[in-house]
Amino acid sequence: EPSPYLPAPKDVEIYSYNFQSLLRWSPVPVENGSVLYTAHYKTGFYEEWSEMGCAQTPRTQCGFPPELQRRRRWTIVLRVRAELGALASAWAHTPPFVAERNTTLGPPRVNSVSVSPDSLLISVSPPFTPETGDILHYDVSYWENTTSPTEKKLSESKTLFQIGNLKESTLYCFSIQVQLKIYSGHLLQGEKSAPECHRTALS
Repeated sequence: EPSPYLPAPKDVEIYSYNFQSLLRWSPVPVENGSVLYTAHYKTGFYEEWSEMGCAQTPRTQCGFPPELQRRRRWTIVLRVRAELGALASAWAHTPPFVAERNTTLGPPRVNSVSVSPDSLLISVSPPFTPETGDILHYDVSYWENTTSPTEKKLSESKTLFQIGNLKESTLYCFSIQVQLKIYSGHLLQGEKSAPECHRTALS
């Protein structure tokens, strides 16, 4: 029976970045004593609530257990309640969450850039460890570093690619974002990398 005197946690949300997900919430204020929290999860096809490994924790966040972190397509609902001594609050629930649709993808990592007179050869790594069957594209925007730059775009599926047809000894900048094509056919667009500038070589 939830206690009317102990409010349920507020601002309950799932924070998910590069498929690493956690549940977080605002602390429940009480006059005295320390509030503990318990969180559970359930999946779209199973009605039972399961332990998340966060029972009576003083922390206001709870990482997904490994068996959930790996399930990018599952629909998951989470709940958390506050506990104080023998009192327990009502449960606060999250909306349904599917990592493959609701995670934020960070920018790819640029490992190296090799310059030649007419091109930049760029090596990147994806922001997360791809699973078998993942189709990743790297959307590249690049421009000559002038007062009125014109942006050009290219899309690459390999982690090593070239921006070609450049002028020699000229400063060019680029920014890259990753696009993950998921099984339902729609695209998950990542964040853009910070612009990086390199001067082409002199022939």
